[in-house]
Amino acid sequence: MTAPWVYISDLSRHEDREIRLKCWMYNKRSSGKIHFLQLRDGTGFIQGVVVKGEIPEDQFLSARNLWLEASLEVTGTVRKDERAPSGFEISVTGIEILHNPTEEYPIGKKDHGIDFLLDNRHLWLRSASQLAVMRIRERVIWSAREYLHNNGFLLLDSPILTGSIGEGASGLFEVPYFDLGNAYLAQTGQLYAEAGAAAFGKVYTFGPTFRAEKSKTRRHLTEFWMIEPEVAFYDHKDNMALQENLVSYIVQQVLEHCGQDLASIGRDTAPLERVLSPFHHITYDDAVTLLQKLGSSIEYGTDFGGDDETILTQQFDRPLFVECYPKKVKAFYMKQHPDREDLVLCDDLLAPEGYGEIIGGSQREDSLELLMGRIREEKLPESSYDWYLDLRKYGTFVHSGFGMGIERVVAWVCGLPHIRETIPFPRTIYRLNP
Repeated sequence: MTAPWVYISDLSRHEDREIRLKCWMYNKRSSGKIHFLQLRDGTGFIQGVVVKGEIPEDQFLSARNLWLEASLEVTGTVRKDERAPSGFEISVTGIEILHNPTEEYPIGKKDHGIDFLLDNRHLWLRSASQLAVMRIRERVIWSAREYLHNNGFLLLDSPILTGSIGEGASGLFEVPYFDLGNAYLAQTGQLYAEAGAAAFGKVYTFGPTFRAEKSKTRRHLTEFWMIEPEVAFYDHKDNMALQENLVSYIVQQVLEHCGQDLASIGRDTAPLERVLSPFHHITYDDAVTLLQKLGSSIEYGTDFGGDDETILTQQFDRPLFVECYPKKVKAFYMKQHPDREDLVLCDDLLAPEGYGEIIGGSQREDSLELLMGRIREEKLPESSYDWYLDLRKYGTFVHSGFGMGIERVVAWVCGLPHIRETIPFPRTIYRLNP
């Protein structure tokens, strides 16, 4: 009877049994009569031990000539081995070579620069570290959606092509759109989520968003994924409570389910274990005063840069809410502060350890008159917002929401120095391939 095909992630259930692996060889070393094959199948990594005399002679000889990333079907017995990272290894009894490359694998054992690795991103994804990061990314997304689903939120799919500007005209990708002029790649799903909140109460959008900013920082991509909840009858404080609960849940789920992945990339989990309620809060006014005392050259009325966020977050051991920014540095749709016309009811949630903003949120302006005034102040095309203004004409209501950047959360949770490793195929101002 043919041995069953098993994935590496399931090997613990097949101890002392003969199985088949369909896999790739990512490394190899030989010691005379023994080949040690490092195997991967996308679910994990394991060592296959090939001993001369325990496998047909022609197969033993052919194993000697395998190139890195050869695809194989390996038959063998699962053996417990406490020294192995996975706790098991395979005693190989048969090898079928599905494909043996005819040239050396571009990403060899030597160190490579980041530009080389990104040029070969389609191959770099095969490495153990990248598998760990992508698994953590998947857990972050899964946990966010699980939390929202369990708390009564409805997923609302928003368009990627839009005629409405969400975050300012300077960061738009324009796309010719038949006879209707230009469309834009969506900067946010938020405006549509507001319509959804008026219809369904609690909604969220999730998808790719685009910013044509010529930013070169370690925190920016031109294409990134964002999850954007929007809730009817939530005010500014309700909004921050939702953010806090969501982020706490995500981090705890990653710690529970991705401990091995975090360890494999060398992440110190102690700071993550402190991500519990309550988070810290500071107003924009007080944050500027603190930054100036700490040596920042920031001037009141300007937005924070990455260095400012780094300085701030290094003063706190948990995520930090910065509240109520000046109106002039924030988007047109944010609710005017009830006590100060120069401020809006908004927050940026900054991750600790110097990672900075992972969430931007606000209470939305529900006054038709004030919202129209802001659109005109920003010199936005009023006709593009007819439908958006209808939300204030027909049953206007207090509502709030936020956008959480998936890649920024993953960079923080993984402890990565740059956001470009947190997405399978990053897009920056200098990179469109692969």
